[in-house]
Amino acid sequence: MSRTALLVLADGRFPAGGHAHSGGVEAAVAAQTVRDPVTLDSFCRGRLHTAGLTAASLAAAAATGCDPLVLDEAADARTPAPALRATSRKLGRQMLRAARAVWPCPALERLARGLPGGAHQPVVLGVVAHAAGLTALDAAHAAAFDSVTTPATAAVRLLGLDPFDATAVIARLCDDIDAVACQAADAAARVDDEGVGVLPAASSPLLDITAEQHAAWPMRLFAS
Repeated sequence: MSRTALLVLADGRFPAGGHAHSGGVEAAVAAQTVRDPVTLDSFCRGRLHTAGLTAASLAAAAATGCDPLVLDEAADARTPAPALRATSRKLGRQMLRAARAVWPCPALERLARGLPGGAHQPVVLGVVAHAAGLTALDAAHAAAFDSVTTPATAAVRLLGLDPFDATAVIARLCDDIDAVACQAADAAARVDDEGVGVLPAASSPLLDITAEQHAAWPMRLFAS
């Protein structure tokens, strides 16, 4: 296991396309529900404990070696909004492309052949984590961290926030991120005995609704 590999995978500069997405915060800014560091904190906290938990559990399960095709179906069932499904698969394709160059292995090639249209991003993340020699908990941490850093980073551009304030939002969520990652990894460890239904399916209906609205905007700064 390499902690450096985890840092590489979780780094926002990893060429997986995440910089082009806002994690739903662009729509929240437009609706004025995110206006400043305080409301950004609330948004990120809510996203972490819903979409973030679900993504972390899928990533952790994939990192344990669970069949990624089965997990991809589970991810589909947990992503009711068509816009978010499309975004997840696009990000999955981009992450897989980068990972095949960085950590080439048969598992990544099989995933590319099995889902040529793109697997869901959390599933790809878990398979990549395994290819990089990381644990299920590492994969869960990377997914949970991404669920917070994506909107926090986007909010700097959308609101002109001081980057120090946005980073402070992330730092205040460290304990929550750790707790969500542990919860996700614990669930993933039970998949072999109980099936994928044991994985969390925490929902965030408002994110689903605003994602569909955002996808229909004629002009936007972020892809999602």
